[in-house]
Amino acid sequence: MEQLMLADQSVGAGFPPYVIAEIGANHNGDMGLARETIAAAQACGADAAKFQSWSPEGLVSQGEFARNAAAAGSKVSPKLMEMRQHQLSTQQHQELAKYCQGVGIAFLSSSFSASEVDLLDSLDVPAFKIASMDVNNPPLLAYTAKKGRPVVLSTGMATLGEIETALGILRENGSGPVALLHCVAIYPPDDNAVHLGNMATLRQAFDAPVGFSDHTLGPTLTLAAIALGACIVEKHFTLDKAMEGWDHAISADPDDLRIIVGEGRRVFSAIGSSVRTVSAVEMEKRKVFRRRLVVTRDVRSGETLSPDDVDSRRPGTGIGPDELRYVLGRPLTRDIGAEEELEWADLA
Repeated sequence: MEQLMLADQSVGAGFPPYVIAEIGANHNGDMGLARETIAAAQACGADAAKFQSWSPEGLVSQGEFARNAAAAGSKVSPKLMEMRQHQLSTQQHQELAKYCQGVGIAFLSSSFSASEVDLLDSLDVPAFKIASMDVNNPPLLAYTAKKGRPVVLSTGMATLGEIETALGILRENGSGPVALLHCVAIYPPDDNAVHLGNMATLRQAFDAPVGFSDHTLGPTLTLAAIALGACIVEKHFTLDKAMEGWDHAISADPDDLRIIVGEGRRVFSAIGSSVRTVSAVEMEKRKVFRRRLVVTRDVRSGETLSPDDVDSRRPGTGIGPDELRYVLGRPLTRDIGAEEELEWADLA
């Protein structure tokens, strides 16, 4: 299975989960708020702060804007005006990327057209992020792949066949390693619609690193995804869930993000290895917690022991109960009192 390098950090099986704070449009068009949110994400321990790179005209048709304006009884589409408010200019991209570098967090952004791919490439992003809506967009997939950088592909709304086709286009056009994010494009989804078990399906089907783009409320299912092996977790992030804007209500706040980062690393550490081992510390604990054989009555030298003549008690520093078969029927070499511990030297 492939592994990715994102800003000098290894991402994939065997490495701690890479945590992406999806700021998206939660900057509300305010660069001061954007910088404050980046700083908060870094302080919470996130590995990357991610934005969205699009233009209204490159994302939505003029016909849709016209229908929106007509429905609102307006000459200008409210949707268009709202999108313009949340759009990041080239200069703002540059400023945010520089700010991320200054505070020590990776800058990422989802790209929605070739021009935005070029912009992000010029900013030397560690990877391209492709949103779920573009799983079935071969031109964008191919153009992105030809830059040769790693790609993180969200898979919301996509069938296995569509994911297979998208992954094939990326690989055939020279992309770097590709990670897939299991995603449910509902904001927020009910728990029974999340199907975290799909991550194992994606790993098995495509032999690719798999993570989780989480639109649920709170940190719980993000931690569950890490427990199931998610190598990347992406969570919308805001300073205040009550703030006005598109995604604040379904986002993690700093308290949530600190839990995801801190408890997520703890969960990863606890997953450990699938190889069954007993640690040296546990081996020592055997001496305390396990049992050893004792005799249950006064016995004399030369007698042989029957099952009724022995029982087991702590500590486990002598003959274990699993060694009883080597004890029965053997003559004793000395007199032993009831409840006395049995030693190998006591047996002929």
